[in-house]
Amino acid sequence: MAQPNAVSCRVLWSPVVDRPRVRALMSDEERARYGQLAAREDRARYATARALVRTALGRATGVAPRAVAFSRRCGHCGGPHGKPRVPGAAARFSLSHSGGRVVLAVTEHAEPGVDVERVAAREVDRLAPRVLSERELADFREIRPEDRPAAYHVYWTRKEAVLKAVGRGLSVPLRGLTLAAPGQRAALLSWSGVPGAGGAGPPAIAMADLHPGPGYAAALAVETPGRIELAEWDLDGPLDVP
Repeated sequence: MAQPNAVSCRVLWSPVVDRPRVRALMSDEERARYGQLAAREDRARYATARALVRTALGRATGVAPRAVAFSRRCGHCGGPHGKPRVPGAAARFSLSHSGGRVVLAVTEHAEPGVDVERVAAREVDRLAPRVLSERELADFREIRPEDRPAAYHVYWTRKEAVLKAVGRGLSVPLRGLTLAAPGQRAALLSWSGVPGAGGAGPPAIAMADLHPGPGYAAALAVETPGRIELAEWDLDGPLDVP
């Protein structure tokens, strides 16, 4: 049971599994989307993600997984492009996938955001000035060059998690967010240039780094003034939600 002022969050990790039983949970619309994806790996990640979220939300709401209905009504403008949710349910969720990992974060009432990225040998010294705030960039340049790819992905996943939690996506400049440096406890320190923020400072966000396995970075953010009571589960597949 979550302690007072704590938000209970379950984080479910699944390997990518594309099998008939997994695909059987998709809606007709999801099947159409699956068929439009050209790359086999993209189709497999999509099928796994849809099965994982339907299985977990079905458990949370008492509805058969294939019957779970989702809405994408935007909380800011009312358009059909908002953060997905199950209408009328207390459960809130966020989903991400990269490489061979799919992750789902589920809370009640408080909005979560989760992101996972496979650490790649990108030109991080060139990319960092486009993504990091001035304070973050100064910290980043103090990191040994061989450690910078991993550090860059820590920054990236933390920022993506925050933006997913508040439902803003990439409409917010990433350089407007300042987070604690890699190696420090994940935290949102400040943000600027956010539409509608009105100079009121950062939202109330609790954060945690996650454990996706070697070669990946992952982070969780929850829109709450309290703290996160976190449980991570490493599943054998998307249908094995406890």
